[in-house]
Amino acid sequence: MLADTTVFDGFVPREPGVEPHRVGIIAMDGFVPFDLATAADSLSWVQRPDGSPPYEVWVCGVRAAPELVRTGLMSVAAPRSLRALSQVHTVVAPGVSDVDAEVPPCVIAALRASAARGARVMSICTGAFVLAAAGLLDGLRATTHWAAAELLQQRFPRVRVDPTVLYVDEGSVLTSAGAAAGLDLCLHVIRRDLGACIAADAARRAVTPLERAGGQAQFIAAVPPRDVGSLAPLLDRVRSELHEDWSTARMARAAAMSLRTLNRRFREQVGTTPARWLTRMRIHRAQQLLESTSLSMEAIAEAVGFGSATTLRERFRAQLGTSPSRYRSTFRSSAA
Repeated sequence: MLADTTVFDGFVPREPGVEPHRVGIIAMDGFVPFDLATAADSLSWVQRPDGSPPYEVWVCGVRAAPELVRTGLMSVAAPRSLRALSQVHTVVAPGVSDVDAEVPPCVIAALRASAARGARVMSICTGAFVLAAAGLLDGLRATTHWAAAELLQQRFPRVRVDPTVLYVDEGSVLTSAGAAAGLDLCLHVIRRDLGACIAADAARRAVTPLERAGGQAQFIAAVPPRDVGSLAPLLDRVRSELHEDWSTARMARAAAMSLRTLNRRFREQVGTTPARWLTRMRIHRAQQLLESTSLSMEAIAEAVGFGSATTLRERFRAQLGTSPSRYRSTFRSSAA
């Protein structure tokens, strides 16, 4: 049994006579192998200055070996079953390839039991859908891969989904965006548990910066809303004329609606305000021009409707946490 089975408030140190901080990673059918490996490797490689491992990582499957858990191009034999989660301090839910698939009741029960006794729970990428299905994200801010954020918000309206960040730390519940953002979250957890020096060493072992340029910002592609209904003609027109002066009042006139009706339709059909949507579209267009052209900052600012390079830089940094020039140096294609 663990030394304290009541509350695990963050990191449980490994000292003489004290059991190690155990991390249990859930392996269920359809999990994303990259996400599971990210958590398993980044945490199991951590070392203290004396060479001792602060974490003990367990992979816990819906079916323990020799039965297989199937996912994508492979099947794996998880060394332990979900019962082992009752003995861990941190539970990790990797992403799932099919967010429409039902989360097995045994996984939901194991997550709820872990959270109830005070274990820390984390998700990587679409693993947020697994935590949300267990009710562990209700009332909390959370993130997931930007392409799935809208669906997560629709399916679980009690979750405050933030699609713009790399990870969210709500204390005992943490979520990350997709793919490499899982590593950012793991490094954040290591730094929170063990300090910056050990986290920096873990980052060097992973050959990645401890904090990526751009801060905690996902670089989000422009994805049209799933159902823009009566606003579709207006949104199409504004996107094609971003260089023009689009005030909310002008949008209302163009859509033949009152300001009140326009704002209500935007909340219902787009999920945000007209002003925020317009800024997001201008940033998206600026990203495309930075990636594919050699236009100056002034020219790009004028093309997307920001008016000046100064405004472009301010809005770009506020939304993405980095500068337009740094973004261009990172993502500009060789063809451009």
